[in-house]
Amino acid sequence: MTVAALEGLLETEPLQGRDEDAVANAEFSSMLSEEEKEELKAELVQLEDEITTLRQVLSAKERHLVEIKQKLGMNLMNELKQNFSKSWHDMQTTTAYKKTHETLSHAGQKATAAFSNVGTAISKKFGDMSYSIRHSISMPAMRRK
Repeated sequence: MTVAALEGLLETEPLQGRDEDAVANAEFSSMLSEEEKEELKAELVQLEDEITTLRQVLSAKERHLVEIKQKLGMNLMNELKQNFSKSWHDMQTTTAYKKTHETLSHAGQKATAAFSNVGTAISKKFGDMSYSIRHSISMPAMRRK
């Protein structure tokens, strides 16, 4: 067969749900010789033993890790604080955070300037009204009208 013909037969995509079901339901044991079956059974037992050993080693290492952390005074609350601080720092260094911070800062500056202008305008109006009231009180001709 040519390479092109082989490429057509080989799928590059992973198995989908229905494909996995077909493979799971296939009866391969009838295709194997007794010797192959025995070899596979032996390999299966060996793999199960290795997995059990690895789980025991992992469990022992996790216990040792806890002991070391206790000796160093590290507890869950300290770890949570450290994780939060690191996450907060990581978030602050993102481009999105920086752009948002700059935009909000700029908007805050504009809002402050706008409120300042409104406050100045109101103060000026009150000043004008105060002057007008004082002026009208001081002028007797305006009081008689």
